[in-house]
Amino acid sequence: MAAVLVLGPIFEADLPPEQHAYRPERSALTAVKQVHSLLNTGHTHVVDADLSAYFDTIPHFELMKSVARRVVDSALLHLIQMWLEVPVEETDEGGYKKRTTRNRDEKRGIPQGSPASPLLSNIYMRRFVLGWQQLGHAQRYKAHIVNYADDLVICCKGSADEALHAMRQVMGRLRLTVNEEKTHLCTVPQEYFDFLGYTFGRCYSAKTGRAYLGTRPSKKSIRRLVESIREKTDRKRCGLEASVVVQELNDSMRGWANYFKQGPVSIAYQAIDRYATERLRRWLCKKHKVRGSGWARYPNAYLYEKMGLVRLPRLTRNLPCART
Repeated sequence: MAAVLVLGPIFEADLPPEQHAYRPERSALTAVKQVHSLLNTGHTHVVDADLSAYFDTIPHFELMKSVARRVVDSALLHLIQMWLEVPVEETDEGGYKKRTTRNRDEKRGIPQGSPASPLLSNIYMRRFVLGWQQLGHAQRYKAHIVNYADDLVICCKGSADEALHAMRQVMGRLRLTVNEEKTHLCTVPQEYFDFLGYTFGRCYSAKTGRAYLGTRPSKKSIRRLVESIREKTDRKRCGLEASVVVQELNDSMRGWANYFKQGPVSIAYQAIDRYATERLRRWLCKKHKVRGSGWARYPNAYLYEKMGLVRLPRLTRNLPCART
């Protein structure tokens, strides 16, 4: 972490605006906003790209060349090289620890979980962004890259298929592999695509019915939160205090809503709100051995006002970016 604190500002000055991950004043939401802006300025032909095991396939030699362009301290370069090659110890399903040296043997991959890994991944992805520009692809296809860690989309005003072909060539030169099964072309608004948990495409105003290009939480993201709520209200956890379960639910839902606040979120918020109250009511009935649905004993007003369960639909009132 000490090395990252020193190296971070040095490389931050070099990183292009297309990269949003692990950077000051940038986040996944700024990447989402940039894609949304590009779609609304006519860049509606999209390459929704996916890389196969990006962190595990970054070649050490090429990565160190990029680092060495800005770092001349041989001791620090040697230290970074050692981090790249350090054995990884994992615990298998049987509880036995297993040490692997794949990174050192194959001379590729950066250990995930290391404080240096995010910075190193950005440094190498920068090669793709700069290569894309220097080879003239940005102007040729009127294409803009939006990147967050190993996720990226290329928004074009046309020739998305040619942009995809060019992307494969550049990634090949960088010794990275495009995941062909998860990479596809999309034309908005006729089609939809997912990026960083959001679905991009045609949306409709709940008030006027007018269609517009927007974002909303993806079905996969909603399913993940639903699964989290289900696990927290499992009957096996009836031994816990109700206040503990409610606090866990509130933390999970508030955290989810803090990220998913772009576009028409009210429908998703209402669906999650109904599911959370149903699951909590069912959990209370199991805990206190109450027969029936529990509506009489645990109405919504009781869950919200007495137990303090958060109401997601009310959060949209304080979200300047949310559209209902």
